[in-house]
Amino acid sequence: MLDTLLIAAKTIDKGREVSIGEAGVTAIFGYAVVFSGLVVLMAVLYITGAYFKSKDEKAAAAKKTAEAANKPAPTVAAAPVADSAKPVAPGSAGHVKLHDVPDREAAMLMAIVADKMQKPINELHFISIKEVKD
Repeated sequence: MLDTLLIAAKTIDKGREVSIGEAGVTAIFGYAVVFSGLVVLMAVLYITGAYFKSKDEKAAAAKKTAEAANKPAPTVAAAPVADSAKPVAPGSAGHVKLHDVPDREAAMLMAIVADKMQKPINELHFISIKEVKD
């Protein structure tokens, strides 16, 4: 313990007086070093973030093009001979036979089924709709 005090006393005696100007220059230089380090760190983080963002965008674009390439083109089902007089709407899957169901109710049922299946209605093929009576 006594040795520690002697070392501390010798160290204090060897210090030199620093003027206010020198202390100010040292402080400004220290702040400049710290802030320049922060700017460099910020630039590194910005560049890294931009790299990963572009990498994610490229992966999403590649996935989208792959899905578009693998997705079958919407086909129009062949209409029966009796229904050939009626033109088929573009993007539809053909004609639907309705048995005692008004057009409006059939359209609502098809929309509900498409919503529950989470598929576009033009990808579904309805053959017939019949009301079940008890």
